[in-house]
Amino acid sequence: MRVVELAGIGPGPFAAMLLADLGADVVRVDRPGGPGLAVDPAHDVTNRNKRSVRVDLKSADGPARVLDLAERADILIEGNRPGVAERLGVGPEDCHARNPRLVYGRMTGWGQHGPLAQRAGHDVAYIAVTGALGMIGAPDEPPAVPANLLGDYAGGSLYLVVGVLAALHHARVSGVGQVVDAAIVDGTAHLTAMIHGMLAAGRWQDRRAANLLDGGCPYYGSYETADGAYMAVGALERQFYEEFLRLLGLDDLIPARKDLTRWGELRERVAARFKSRTRDEWTAVFEGSDACVAPVLSLREAPRHPHLAARGTFTERGGITQPAPAPRFSATPTAVRTGPALPGAGTADVARDWDVPRLLCDPATDDA
Repeated sequence: MRVVELAGIGPGPFAAMLLADLGADVVRVDRPGGPGLAVDPAHDVTNRNKRSVRVDLKSADGPARVLDLAERADILIEGNRPGVAERLGVGPEDCHARNPRLVYGRMTGWGQHGPLAQRAGHDVAYIAVTGALGMIGAPDEPPAVPANLLGDYAGGSLYLVVGVLAALHHARVSGVGQVVDAAIVDGTAHLTAMIHGMLAAGRWQDRRAANLLDGGCPYYGSYETADGAYMAVGALERQFYEEFLRLLGLDDLIPARKDLTRWGELRERVAARFKSRTRDEWTAVFEGSDACVAPVLSLREAPRHPHLAARGTFTERGGITQPAPAPRFSATPTAVRTGPALPGAGTADVARDWDVPRLLCDPATDDA
């Protein structure tokens, strides 16, 4: 499978990385001067397993070079504001005129139409209007911002990948490509489907930290330990809850599980117990149990966790520790085949492999 990625930042490159991890031949079209992400390209692991060519789409022949690639591709991914790709001459109509089977994936925050379609934005704004951000955090504090994982990558990249793969299947059956409009607001809203069902059923309160899964429940959340670290608790089911309290030495609180009038007492006593030992000490206490308790690790600590290390959840290439490709396949295993693609470094190889000699005629694609 061949994929053209028009360089951007955030969810588009991550979606293209996922396709590359799964074995696609991904060619990233970098612009002169770079996409604006303040990271050394040699450390941007979202560009691993790809090749890069450099094309100035504002030059006279720039659009033609991209269209040459699109003619030979199965999927194209772009993340500009609506209408920008069209003005540059590489929009869906231009590409489909050359390749009717092409799946044209569009990654934006607000989507291709609607009152906010032309507005700038970032993850935090997209998840704010969907109701997702308002669910996260303590009730007496501002909502907690979950990095850009919830909107950009869960609501954006993953939905784009699902969409383009479904459209690719349709194109291979029908011979007809299409445009996939992957908006972060749509994907993030879709992620809240279960919560909306619980809300309609009267099983979810529309406020923070008042529900089973949002920190309102004293046996589903996190607690500080004696060394200022944290333990995560997810002892929802009765048998897990009872084992959790037994290992804490709080067996007398077992009847408080469904007694909301005792949740305050339960939270206070659990918090006090966790504060009596360090995170590592509590990790040892819960080791091998079904209490559903785990230490809260930092990004640098996570690769050393025994379970993750045994599974190879993280890998190292070129001195960079990074998540290994996921998910896993029994017959077609994935791997980090190459490090981050440096802008323009793959021009000669792509021109040969994709039979696009015009790439070599543009000074913007000069590997030097």
